Amino acid sequence: MTTARRSDATRAAILEAARERFATDGYERATIRAIARDAGIDPSMVMRYYGNKEGLFAAASEIEVDLPELGGLPAQHIGAVLVGHFLERWERDDVLTGMLRVAVTNEAGAERMREIFAAQLGPVTRGVCPDPAEAPRRAALVASQILGMALSRYVLRFPPAVEMTPEEIVAWLSPTVQRYLTAETP
Repeated sequence: MTTARRSDATRAAILEAARERFATDGYERATIRAIARDAGIDPSMVMRYYGNKEGLFAAASEIEVDLPELGGLPAQHIGAVLVGHFLERWERDDVLTGMLRVAVTNEAGAERMREIFAAQLGPVTRGVCPDPAEAPRRAALVASQILGMALSRYVLRFPPAVEMTPEEIVAWLSPTVQRYLTAETP
């Protein structure tokens, strides 16, 4: 194995261990030593690649939401497509759940979640809302629904939220998300 491939494999192991540790222990209690132990490496390697805990957290919390292209959709379907997309992402991506856990208990995690949603949901909202100047407010309202359901279903595990099918969740949430995105300002 070449040095570059070993380096990539080490980085990947560190990030996987960091995501698990941050999700399990939270930002404050997760330590470089524990993450290194989980990755099967010396703690100095974590420091070499990421500098410090903050740098490691920033790298471990890189999340691409991969929002679908909404431009060609009929406007009345945008809410359902977004809710369905986020549900599918939460179902298959434990990193998002881990980040949400960290975000509700740690300011660095909360800031990271704000950055992700602003950078990725903001442009989508600007592209579909009647007044682009309202996009940040509307994106916050959309995030309240999506993150609220994610918190209820995947972190707090409220039985009714867990028991609902994705189709039921889309049916309940999408009219509200649709209204936040495309309705005239009340």
